[in-house]
Amino acid sequence: MSYPTTNYFQATRHPYACLLFLLPLLAIYEGGVIYVGGDNPAFRTGADTWMRWAFQTFGLPALHWPPILITGLFAFWTWLHWETRPQDLPGVLLGMTVESVGYALILWALGRIHEPILEGLGIALAQAVPLQTLLQSSAAPDRVSQAISFLGAGIYEEMLFRLFLYSGLFYVIQHSVPSRLTSGVVAGVLSALAFSAAHHLGPSGEPLDQRVFLFRTLAGLFFVLLYQLRGFGIAVGAHACYDVMVGAAAG
Repeated sequence: MSYPTTNYFQATRHPYACLLFLLPLLAIYEGGVIYVGGDNPAFRTGADTWMRWAFQTFGLPALHWPPILITGLFAFWTWLHWETRPQDLPGVLLGMTVESVGYALILWALGRIHEPILEGLGIALAQAVPLQTLLQSSAAPDRVSQAISFLGAGIYEEMLFRLFLYSGLFYVIQHSVPSRLTSGVVAGVLSALAFSAAHHLGPSGEPLDQRVFLFRTLAGLFFVLLYQLRGFGIAVGAHACYDVMVGAAAG
C-alpha cells in the first residue's frame, strides 16, 4: 500500500505538486497572450509557436492543444500516483516558489561571472554588447508583453527541451550505455546544445553570438540539473523567474 509523500524534497517532484504549481502560470500566460495579442503569434514564445505549428500540421486546433497536452499529461501522471500525493500542499507550493526565485538568482549570478572565469582559463570571448542586453535583444516591445512571453518560455521551453527532449534522449541513450550517469550527462549536453541553438534558428531567430550561445548552453545544463534533481515545476519556475528578472533589468 502506498502512503502520502511527507518529504518536501520528494514532494516537489510529485506530478500533483507540479500540476498545481503549473496551472496558475499556464493560465496567466495563455490568458495574457489572448488579452495582449489575440491570435497574433508574435506574442508567443518560440517553443510554444513550434508546438502549435506541429499541431496545425496534423489538423489539430493550435490554440487549445499545447496547454491541454501539458495539463493532461500531468493530470494523468497525478492519477497514476494519486495515493502518494503530498500532504502539505500549501507548504510545498510556497517552498517551490521560494526555490524558483533562489535558483533564478543563482543563474543570474552565473551569467555575471562566467565570462571572467572562462577568460581566466584562457578561453577568449569576443567583447562588445553586454551579455544581458544580447540575451533580451529580441524581447517584446513593452514590459507586459515581455513578462507574458518570458512566462511562456519558462513553461514551453522546459516542456520541449527538458520534459520531452532530455527525457527522450536519456531513455534512448540508456539502452546503449549502461551507466545512468553517462547517459544523463550525454543527454543533458545534447539537449542543452539544442536548447541554445533553437534560439538562433528560423527567420525570427537571433543572430549567432558566441557568448550568448555558450551561456544558453550552460543555462540549459543548469535547467537539466533542476529538472532531474528538483522536478519539472521548479525548473519551469526558475526559468520563468530568471527571464523576467533579466528582462526587467534590461528594461
